[in-house]
Amino acid sequence: MRKDRGFTIRKAVKKPADNRPVGDIIKELKGQSAKNQSDYRDMSLKIHGLICAKCGSEFNEKNKSLLTVHHKDGNHDNNPANGSNWENLCAYCHDDEHSRGILGDYLSGK
Repeated sequence: MRKDRGFTIRKAVKKPADNRPVGDIIKELKGQSAKNQSDYRDMSLKIHGLICAKCGSEFNEKNKSLLTVHHKDGNHDNNPANGSNWENLCAYCHDDEHSRGILGDYLSGK
């Protein structure tokens, strides 16, 4: 702790409650995130099929890795079981969907 211009500066260091190394905790959290992402991707592919909702390209088991799940509201944590916030997009259409806002901001001078 030190004083600087009348303010007290404290360096707070928090340790994990279970004393595990931070790297182990990060690996665990990333693993959970990857599992959740895989779960909603599999669900979306089952609900909406192996077709791009934008360009209509059809996919099969061999190339379905090129099909991605787009969250319509942009919130990756909003994953309703009925799939209402998802649409399957091919990698090209998904990239196009996310670049539209950037292009719009550029063209409008933002």
